[in-house]
Amino acid sequence: MKKLDLKRELKQFYAPRANRVEIVDVPAFQFIMLDGRIEPGESPDKSPAFQEAIGALYGVAYTLKFMSKLREKSAIDYPVMALEGLWWGDKETFDLAHGEPASWTLMILQPDHVTAPMFRAAVEKAAEKRPNPSLSRVRLERFREGPCVHALHVGPYADEPRTIARMEAFAAEQGYRFHGKHHEIYLGDPRRAKPETLKTVLRHPVKRAG
Repeated sequence: MKKLDLKRELKQFYAPRANRVEIVDVPAFQFIMLDGRIEPGESPDKSPAFQEAIGALYGVAYTLKFMSKLREKSAIDYPVMALEGLWWGDKETFDLAHGEPASWTLMILQPDHVTAPMFRAAVEKAAEKRPNPSLSRVRLERFREGPCVHALHVGPYADEPRTIARMEAFAAEQGYRFHGKHHEIYLGDPRRAKPETLKTVLRHPVKRAG
């Protein structure tokens, strides 16, 4: 059985060095994705739709992994990658900590050998095992982010603004400015880790200033 070490192969995009802000050119990757919106006054951990979406994505992701691992020909094993989220608000900038309405796209990276037929079969299997209304909205799509600034944030989600400020200042020093959707990659599980030890990769697309 072939094994893919996606975490090692994609280390430059998913494991930035601590205390460093860097610019990376993120190529096209394949994801399972699901869109939604945080209700006004709610937070992600209290939003039923957000939690339902996480369950749907992980259900499909693990089903695809085991389908790939157990197939008779060309079996491939690989790790389920971290949950990621694209975030944007009604304004150019938004502050989720203050309960502002925010839209999101949750996603989990998939290896290139995962095909559309495999994906459709995985959604059906996941629905049979654990019904979830959000499964009908999960899609398989390629997404290219392009030039971005990213950094590893260690600590509570509420403290992210200080890291984002460092990223924006670094981008400006390099002749770039933020545009597009704020991107978070959740390396820690807030249900198990202490807030001060949570690790989140923060990423934001950039383009040349002026």
